[in-house]
Amino acid sequence: MNQMREPSPEEYDDGALDSYSETVMRVAETVTPHVAAIEMTSTRRNGRFRVGAGSAVLFTEDGYLLTNSHVVAGANKGHAACADGSRTDLELVGVDPLSDLAVVRGKAPRVAPARFGDAETLRVGQLVIAVGNPLGLAGSVTAGVVSGLGRSIPVWAGGNRRVIEDVIQTDAALNPGSSGGALADAHGRIVGINTAVAGAGLGLAVPINTTTWRIIAALLNDGRVRRAYLGVVSTPIRLNASAVIRTGQRDGLRVVEVLAGSPANRAGLEAGDIILTAGSRAVSTAESLQKLLFADAIGQPLPIRVLRDGRAEDLVAVPEEMQADGQ
Repeated sequence: MNQMREPSPEEYDDGALDSYSETVMRVAETVTPHVAAIEMTSTRRNGRFRVGAGSAVLFTEDGYLLTNSHVVAGANKGHAACADGSRTDLELVGVDPLSDLAVVRGKAPRVAPARFGDAETLRVGQLVIAVGNPLGLAGSVTAGVVSGLGRSIPVWAGGNRRVIEDVIQTDAALNPGSSGGALADAHGRIVGINTAVAGAGLGLAVPINTTTWRIIAALLNDGRVRRAYLGVVSTPIRLNASAVIRTGQRDGLRVVEVLAGSPANRAGLEAGDIILTAGSRAVSTAESLQKLLFADAIGQPLPIRVLRDGRAEDLVAVPEEMQADGQ
């Protein structure tokens, strides 16, 4: 009878696989010390109860951490367990439901803050690594690729429907507790904050970009972000050749859904429209539209040009202030 032979180490060796593994391991070692497991608690008649849990990423030397608004779940206090085994009490600094971002603060950490990158440099197919606290398993690492960019997703919060703009879609496995954790590129730079699990093989993350830092600055200074609300779910689209000739643009934003009763709805925007410009500026990503919807846009007419059934149409929306409950 022929005996089974164990393959030699050389036969196991695969240069591409080793390179992939080395990259993931290096990024995990770099990022994990900056990601904490957090629990947010609320005081009730019978004591303190956990109301939210997830992960958070250290971004300043004096103990400020970035997480998701749905992780803090309306609580003002909590605690964090850091990768080095230390623990710290947390206080809520600010929260922005529209971006699903929140800032909390603990005591000054023993480690330096994480290194951040720019999600605007990401490309579909690029390797990304997620580090978080899924299902209570601290320091868990998963890897995948960027599956899509510039997504907008409608979500429910407190019985109200809102839209999270410009999210990164990845197939890196995310589970409950991953929310608020880090999404890093192959250089160990944080390019996103993991925000939700939308379905099997589908993870989402808030991008780190200039708009995100503007939001974070507002949370640090004021505890909230005054935002203008438009009410569209959109996705980037490349225009066909005839549309490029007619409009002079190569890209736009296709309207996937218009939320009922929203300023966009009242302005006449419809699903299937392709937004070309807003406020006379070309828009081709959710972020390019979001940049126009901060406090100074509230209550001001916003001209919007759309491509509908091959024809350009001009509409005017009047954005409203986004309320604290996400409406």
